Amino acid sequence: MTLTRIEQPVAQSAASTATAITSLLPHLENTEQSYREVASAQPPKAMFNLGSYQWKNRLLLVFAPTENSPDYQQQMQLLQKQAAGLNDRHLLVIELLKEGKSRINNQIIDESAVAQLRNRFNISSEEFSVILVGKDGTQKRRDKSPVAPDIIFKQIDAMPMRRQEMQQRRS
Repeated sequence: MTLTRIEQPVAQSAASTATAITSLLPHLENTEQSYREVASAQPPKAMFNLGSYQWKNRLLLVFAPTENSPDYQQQMQLLQKQAAGLNDRHLLVIELLKEGKSRINNQIIDESAVAQLRNRFNISSEEFSVILVGKDGTQKRRDKSPVAPDIIFKQIDAMPMRRQEMQQRRS
């Protein structure tokens, strides 16, 4: 089969395009693999430092053996219904688990930081506990069973710093 002058450039162009596509295939496969690696990668672990929240946030530390702990599940369900109240009071919930992923604001916390917090607050790894830490960095409340957010909110609302915050908001 003989190609005419018009057909020759088209055939050469088609051959060049096929060669270009063939040369890109390994790169596309690598890109797809890279996307899979990124998608399956663990999120970075946060280096947790209690002091970095002082004077900015109140903290609610929720200690539990696992996410399957009935007390933990009950506490988290109670808190999920009160997101506006948590935000209004600058209250961050920190999930601290013996097994599973410990988190603050959906960011994973390093296991060594979890161990340090358990040690600092004298919480065994098999124990459920809820601890409220004020903006001044001191423990304000400790519960060994799930606690209703309204109870925590009433205690926070009675604190001098919180009353000052509410007064400033009104003016």
